[in-house]
Amino acid sequence: YGAESTCRAMELMATAMAQEAVSRTADRVAQEARKDGEDELRLERFMNNKPPIFKGG
Repeated sequence: YGAESTCRAMELMATAMAQEAVSRTADRVAQEARKDGEDELRLERFMNNKPPIFKGG
């Protein structure tokens, strides 16, 4: 009985750790996506201001 409950507790702990890792990964992916969106908006604003075009030198 004792070993069985210890095994179950370890299973639950491993599951909780895996879920935490998945959650953190999802948060990081969402954060990166937001940052990419901000970069895109920044570039769009820059291009809307008709920046001088570099023709080569």
